[in-house]
This record gives sequence, structure tokens and C-alpha cells, in this order.
Amino acid sequence: MNERIYNTMKRTGTVSLIMGILTLVAGIVVGVGCIINAAFLMKRKSEITF
Repeated sequence: MNERIYNTMKRTGTVSLIMGILTLVAGIVVGVGCIINAAFLMKRKSEITF
């Protein structure tokens, strides 16, 4: 009985760790993409008219 509880907790912890890593990587990718887009807009700032 205790082994089943241990395995369940182990599996849950592993999944939580993987989800945290994926969230961190996704956040970094989105942040870098935003910085690149902002640099592109700043470069062409004089061409943008409203």
C-alpha cells in the first residue's frame, strides 16, 4: 500500500517538474521573440506612420 502511494507521489512530482521546465522554456522563447520584434520596430521607426 505504501509503495503505491510513493509511486503516485513520485510520478506527480516528476510531471510537475517537467511542466515547470516547459513553462520556463516557453517563457524564455516568448520573451526573446518580443525583444526581437521590438528591435525590428525600433529599426523601422521612421517608416511607421499613423
